[in-house]
Amino acid sequence: MTFPAKFPGSSLLESGPVARMARSPFIVPLIVGCALFLQMLDSTVIAMAVPAMARSMDVDPVRLNIAITAYLLSVSVFIPVSGWVADRFGARNVFVAAIALFTVSSIFCGLANSLGELVAARLAQGVAGAMMVPVGRIVMLRSISKADLMRATTYLTVPALLGPALGPPIGGLITTVSSWRWIFLMNVPVGIIGIVLALIFIRDTRERDVPPLDWRGFLLTAIALACLVLGFETLGHGAAPWQVSALILLVGAVCVALYVRHAAHTPFPIIDLDLLRIPTFHASVIAGNLGRFTVGAAPFLMALLLQVVLGMTPFAAGMITIAGATGAIIAKFMIGPVFRRFGFRRVLTVNALIVALTIAACGAVTPLTPPLVIMLVLFIGGVFRSLQLTGVNALAFADIPPERMSNATTFASMMQQLAFSVGVGIAALALGASIAARGGTTMAIEDITVAFAVLALLAASSALLFMRLSPRAGSEVSRGRAAPIDVPVSDGQT
Repeated sequence: MTFPAKFPGSSLLESGPVARMARSPFIVPLIVGCALFLQMLDSTVIAMAVPAMARSMDVDPVRLNIAITAYLLSVSVFIPVSGWVADRFGARNVFVAAIALFTVSSIFCGLANSLGELVAARLAQGVAGAMMVPVGRIVMLRSISKADLMRATTYLTVPALLGPALGPPIGGLITTVSSWRWIFLMNVPVGIIGIVLALIFIRDTRERDVPPLDWRGFLLTAIALACLVLGFETLGHGAAPWQVSALILLVGAVCVALYVRHAAHTPFPIIDLDLLRIPTFHASVIAGNLGRFTVGAAPFLMALLLQVVLGMTPFAAGMITIAGATGAIIAKFMIGPVFRRFGFRRVLTVNALIVALTIAACGAVTPLTPPLVIMLVLFIGGVFRSLQLTGVNALAFADIPPERMSNATTFASMMQQLAFSVGVGIAALALGASIAARGGTTMAIEDITVAFAVLALLAASSALLFMRLSPRAGSEVSRGRAAPIDVPVSDGQT
């Protein structure tokens, strides 16, 4: 699909307020951030509507989990190829096509009358999501300077935190006052607006001399990522015996090992592992993911704590968790000054410990804890988690050469997608181990405390890796000046 180089409404760019918006370096990040929010909201809002959807389709609510899993698997399979597709067909074209597919598949989700129809539509949504967010990030990175990267990244990090926080209460509210179908149909006007804005404000660029697709690498990474996500998802939600989950994870690990061997002997691998030789990218992907585990796992554990242990309704629990989203928004105004003043290494190291403390504080909640105290803990956690994730996401691309930006974006997006599922799986393992250790048969508040403690330790451990960064790491991004760095690049990978 090829879109016109100049959208019919683009004449508005020549004068007036639209022209001033177009000259802003943050209009494109804002458009991409809205697309990310749409995807993150859609992936979490459905959980609250499962009972109503099951009644409507006359199926067991447990079976409807396949609609959630189908989306995650579809995203996992197609993320590795997103960078190559963007280079081959043009980043703007792919981004707009992905929004269009997401919008159309949302319509089919809203009109589905059977589980089969819903799963098919969710698979299509997953393909769109796999292209929409990574390619949107490529579009953003190509439209801004590295001096603007920190501020632009906030438009991606805040939506990523808002989606999981707002999904449950929005899903509960829509299901309560209207039909579950509006959970999907509300995406339609947002998608249409996104397409129009993208065509007006985003330039059509594409790479020259795109290498052929690494089909063997694509198959290996697709199978590996799908198995790892499925294994941790089934482990986290108890959807299969642990032996089955372990077997799926083993297959994923074997495919990872095969891909590492394959990439070492391929001129243009679909995932460029040599990017890990860049210190800032390595820290963002490895240490950053230790912190990202909490993004998927903390809402999972808070839902169990508030609803199962404290007996709150889903809507009431969701309203309390909004405090975390509020904190994430507030953090947006302090991110730039903090990193300019202290630099990446110091901020990420200290902030990792603060994030760990806020996670541990969630585990200290008891039935006697006032709701306002819980909201305060979540608010503070939202502030520092937003600060950490924005810094990590900006650091990932601080020293990436322009010609390797697509591959770096694909790599980072793949690892982030995996981190969300791994985090839930780790939390579930900690819960199960705690229950077994005390000889219990049902979950108790002390089990949730243990799970939060495990997440806190993982988040704190990332500080050890951030400490190894150079004091000048990412200074071009945080302070607007270049910092010379020795970046090893292998032949054929540039």
